[in-house]
Amino acid sequence: MRNENKNLIVAIVLSMAVLIGWQYFFAAPEAERHRQAAQNAQQTAQQASPAVPAPTPSQAGGPSAPVPGTVPATPAVPTVESREAALARSPRLPVETPAILGSINLRGGRLDDVSLRNYHETVDPRSPNIVLLSPSGSQNPYYADFGWVGAQADSVPGPNTVWTADRDKLTPASPVTLTWDNGKGQVFRRTISVDDKFMFTVKDSVENRGSEPLTLHPYGLVSRHGRPTTLGYYVLHEGLIGVLGDQGLQEYTYAKLDKENPVLGQNVLGRTWDNVTGGFVGITDKYWAAAVVPDQAQSYQGSFTVRQDPTGPTYQANVLGAAQTVAPGATVEATKRVFAGAKEVATVDQYASNLQIKNFDLLIDWGWFYFITKPLFKVLDFFYKLFGNFGVAILLVTVILKILFFPLANKSYASMAKMKAVQPEMTAIRERYADDKMKQQQALMELYRKEKINPVAGCWPVLIQIPVFFALYKVLFVTIEMRHAPFFGWIRDLAAPDPTSVFNLFGLLPYDPGAVPVIGHFLMLGAWPIIMGVTMWLQMKMNPEPPDPVQKQVFSWMPVIFTFMLGSFPAGLVIYWAWNNLLSVTQQAFIMKRNGVRIELWHNLRSTFGRKTPAKG
Repeated sequence: MRNENKNLIVAIVLSMAVLIGWQYFFAAPEAERHRQAAQNAQQTAQQASPAVPAPTPSQAGGPSAPVPGTVPATPAVPTVESREAALARSPRLPVETPAILGSINLRGGRLDDVSLRNYHETVDPRSPNIVLLSPSGSQNPYYADFGWVGAQADSVPGPNTVWTADRDKLTPASPVTLTWDNGKGQVFRRTISVDDKFMFTVKDSVENRGSEPLTLHPYGLVSRHGRPTTLGYYVLHEGLIGVLGDQGLQEYTYAKLDKENPVLGQNVLGRTWDNVTGGFVGITDKYWAAAVVPDQAQSYQGSFTVRQDPTGPTYQANVLGAAQTVAPGATVEATKRVFAGAKEVATVDQYASNLQIKNFDLLIDWGWFYFITKPLFKVLDFFYKLFGNFGVAILLVTVILKILFFPLANKSYASMAKMKAVQPEMTAIRERYADDKMKQQQALMELYRKEKINPVAGCWPVLIQIPVFFALYKVLFVTIEMRHAPFFGWIRDLAAPDPTSVFNLFGLLPYDPGAVPVIGHFLMLGAWPIIMGVTMWLQMKMNPEPPDPVQKQVFSWMPVIFTFMLGSFPAGLVIYWAWNNLLSVTQQAFIMKRNGVRIELWHNLRSTFGRKTPAKG
């Protein structure tokens, strides 16, 4: 076996070893720990004693906020009850759009009830809709709040303020105005509108009918009590996120904020950014997000905070506007937007473009290969719109990639064909200089120069697949368009592993191999990973078997290892790999035939499956 093939094997094995180690020995245990922690937190919340009201947030240890404006702390809730009971505790204004169902809490005027019409918990369309936002008092409070802060807390609306609405429902065609009179000469109004998707526009105004000026700071926040139960995907960011003007993208995980060691009932400032313009702050999950978008032309202070309550930690992303003075007889306004919904690529891009929200597309974690990942998704989405199936789109994109890289592959396989043609001379050189490796290498290099052979050209067909492989993995993993996207047959979700397993005869036996402790990941070996393994084995058989026994064993076991390894990867990625292998076999056979080199596949298959002739005695 040539030295370059040795290096190629080592490179592939090491790359995949890192991937396996990350997936099975780090990401999976961490995900399980987070899920267990979330369950424990829920149990603690159910047993917790009544909480005391939270004090004004302390900003010790961080830059001070404009005085007297500080983003208000979200008050602790005395009891934990079901979501339905928590919703029923407050007067509500229904919200209905083509994309969401929910309500606005008229006590506090906050957005704390959002479910997504077009997204379900499982692939079964009869399963419950995804619940994004939930009110205080429920087991997983998660909401957006907005308004004003000032010197006198009782002069501005707070979390217990009951607003009066001028309509009985909020729809895209009918904005709602909420009104509250503080009895001291100031009237507060909040006009809320919503589009057909997931963006709310909130315009707060203050009319000063009194005789004294009033100084206020507009604010907006997204608050989440506890961590999500699905937390644990280490190939993407989950937690607090923001684009803070020229400071760019800022990402803080829940664990990073927990390191601030908040004291019970006290807000701790994890990070603050002063005098920034443009961007957003919020909290992001794998597929969903809630974010506050300030006026893109006005400066503001952004911050991430955490507070420890008896029911667990509360994480908060805040926007605090500059002070505004309302003179007697005057009115001031502050407008912000709130995104609460699915991170659909087209929708997020449209908001970034149409609303001029700086880098709003970074709400989706495209990863290090952003320059490949997003264009790859765009091409996949184009074919999806043509054929209505993302699986078919993956197959077509793979063909296009093969065509684009054909010149490079042609050179690589042509060089490999030349290597085969001079194999007798190479063997003679190795035998002649068997005891002098340096002279052997020099003679081989001279032969390569004479025959115009690039000894490392054979690596390129594999190496160029690596960024495409990881980019496609990222697309399948982070884009909601791939979630619950079916292929054909038993593949109903390209973003999930093949649900079948050879270890229960593909569902014929009433047994779940994935439930086996420790090795359950490896036992979920479905039909598509097996197909992928067979195609990889065929690709290996395209080349002569190596004379070295160790290398021969490596080649023999590599398809088996990859089959088990990819068993828990998204089905769309496995389908891509299998299809790519088949195209590579076809492409290599075509190039070899054109260069007059024997195609080893048929010879190797006959050697493997052919009947051995017994030796004559």
